[in-house]
Amino acid sequence: MSSLTITLILFSLLLLLLFFNVPLVVSIGLPTVLVMLMDGMKIATLAQRTYASVDSFTLMAIPFFMLAGKLMEIGGMSKRIVRLADCLVGWLSGGLAHVIVVASAFFGALSGSAAATTAAIGSTLIPEMKKRGYPADFVAGIQAVAGALGVIIPPSITMIMYGVCSSTSIGKLFIAGIVPGIVLALFLMITIGFQAKKRGIVQMSTFTFQEFISSLLDAIPALFVPLIILGGIYGGIFTPTEAGAVAATYGFLAGAFWYKEINLKNIGEIMGGAIVNTVLVMIVVGASGAFSWLLTSAGVSSLLGEVIGSVSTNKYIFLLIANLIFIFIGMFIESVAGILIVTPILLPIATSLGIDPVYFGIIMVVNLALGLTTPPVGENQYIAAAIAEIPFEEEVRASLPFLIAGFLALFVITYVEPLSLWLPGVLGM
Repeated sequence: MSSLTITLILFSLLLLLLFFNVPLVVSIGLPTVLVMLMDGMKIATLAQRTYASVDSFTLMAIPFFMLAGKLMEIGGMSKRIVRLADCLVGWLSGGLAHVIVVASAFFGALSGSAAATTAAIGSTLIPEMKKRGYPADFVAGIQAVAGALGVIIPPSITMIMYGVCSSTSIGKLFIAGIVPGIVLALFLMITIGFQAKKRGIVQMSTFTFQEFISSLLDAIPALFVPLIILGGIYGGIFTPTEAGAVAATYGFLAGAFWYKEINLKNIGEIMGGAIVNTVLVMIVVGASGAFSWLLTSAGVSSLLGEVIGSVSTNKYIFLLIANLIFIFIGMFIESVAGILIVTPILLPIATSLGIDPVYFGIIMVVNLALGLTTPPVGENQYIAAAIAEIPFEEEVRASLPFLIAGFLALFVITYVEPLSLWLPGVLGM
C-alpha cells in the first residue's frame, strides 16, 4: 500500500474509534493490526514492535515514579503540602481556590502524573471546600485544569517519554519545565481572582508567621523530594530511572517512619494502585510504539512531515500549526500516546527550522497536559467531577475560564522561548 493509503486508513480508523469512545489501547492497536495484515506483514511483527517500545532502561522510571506518587499520596505528604499551600496563598481573594493551584504544583513535583495530582489534591481539598461553602463546580473546574501541573512541573512521566522518543536530555527537560509550570500556575491564580470576585467568594483565612513556620517544618520531608530528584540528576549522581527508585525509597521511608502513615493496612493499596497505573501506561506505550513504528516504516511520517513542512517554512507559523495539532490530538489521546505518535513527525521539521528540541518538547508537553483537561476525553475532568459528585457537563462548563487561562499561558510559553531555555542556560545544561 502507498503511504497516503496507510495514512488515511490509520487516522480515519483511529478518529472513528475514539469518536465512539472505544478504549485508547484498542483505538490505537486495532488500526495498526489491520494495516499490518493488509500490507502483508506478519502479526509477530506487532508483538516485536510492542515489546521493543517498552524495552528501555529509561522507561523503568515510570513504575518507580508511579510508586513514589502513591507513597506520597497515601503516606501523608499531600496533606502537608496542602497545609503549607494554604498558609502561603489561602489568604488571597479566592482563598482555598488558590491553594488548589499551589498544592497541585507542589504535588506535581512529587508525582509526575496529572491524574495522580488531580486525585490526590482533589480528594483532599474539594470535599473540604464544599463544606466551607465553595460551589462544587467552581472547585472541581479549577482542580481539573490545575492537575495539568502534574505533567509540567518536574519530574514528569510525559517528559520522560519525550526524552526517550527524541533522544533529548531528560534532566534538561525537567529543568526547562519549571518556569513554564510557574507561568501556568500564575495565569490560573489570576483567573481565580477574577472568578472569585464574580462569584462573591472571599478569602477565609489569614496569614500568620507561626502557622507558616509550623507548616513549613511539617512539609520539609515532602519538599526535599524534588530537590533530591533534580539535584541528583543534574549533579550526575543518578539517572532519571535511578531518581525514580530513590524517590520511591524516600517516599516509603518518610511515610512509614517520619509521618507514620504507611503501614501494613495500606501498603497493599499503595502497591496495587502503582501496579495498575503502571500497567495502564505501559500498555498504551506499547500500542503507541507499534503505531509510531508503522508510521515511520511505511513512510507515513515523512509524507506528513513534507505536507506540514510545505505549508510553512516560517518558525512561528509552524509553531502555531504544531500547537493546533497538539491541541486536537490532546483532546482525544492520552499524553504519552500523543508524544509517541507526533514526535517522529514534527520534531524533524522543528529542528530544521532551528527550534531547540528541549523548547519544542516543553511546548508539546504543555499542550498535551492541557489536553488532559479538554473534552471529550479529559481524564482530569472526569476525576474532578467524580470527587465533587457533580455531573461531568456541569464541571466542564465551570472549567472553561481556567482552560482559557491555560491556553493563554500556552501562547506565552510558545512564543517566549526564554521561558523554557533560560533556566537550563543559567545552570549550564
